[in-house]
Amino acid sequence: MVERPTSNRRRATLGALALASAACVGLVAARRLHAGFSDYGFLLWNLFLAWIPFGLALLVYDGARRGRSTRWLLAVGTLWLLFLPNAPYIVTDFVHLGHHWEHPGAPIWFDATMIAAFAGTGLLLGFLSLSLVQLVVARRVGGRAAWGFALAALGLTSVGIYLGRVLRFNSWDALVAPHALLDALWAPLADPYAHRKVLAALVATTLALAVTYAVLHALGWLRPVEDEPREG
Repeated sequence: MVERPTSNRRRATLGALALASAACVGLVAARRLHAGFSDYGFLLWNLFLAWIPFGLALLVYDGARRGRSTRWLLAVGTLWLLFLPNAPYIVTDFVHLGHHWEHPGAPIWFDATMIAAFAGTGLLLGFLSLSLVQLVVARRVGGRAAWGFALAALGLTSVGIYLGRVLRFNSWDALVAPHALLDALWAPLADPYAHRKVLAALVATTLALAVTYAVLHALGWLRPVEDEPREG
């Protein structure tokens, strides 16, 4: 099969995301040079995890264009959904500013800017990956169903953020500790009233992600990273 050349749009998108990630790394390095230590090295790991769903979404997108089987697309798509919460999860790293005064090292405005840079890059990676997978779904089952899929994915992403930030689960726990993960998910469903604050937080997070995604999509900032070939 003839490989399609990488489009200018894809190169520009990848270049911009790489530049943003490099700037994030530079901020952590600058903080370390200034303070002689860094309490924010975990941001680098979180940013690496945020790239995983974007890479998997590209595999799904390219696989669909090259005629990969539905089974293959579902397998890679499931992995994508499993890792998707890692991208917007970085937004919750703002909680670490509450410990700033214990080990300052740098002005709080610098730490806030640094976390914002990582969070913004993570959100872009997550939303772009969702846009790619949504496009694949739309071409299979239609646009309306694809938007329903996107909303469901963002809802599951909110659940993943809660599991990671509050209950300290990781994405791979779905594979290595599924029973513990299912028990944690079942508790709010079994007794919604006792966990009403958790459910309210999940709804609020889903709405925030959905509104942000819809606005960026409407503005055209989440267009596919590669054009479809035109008919000659």
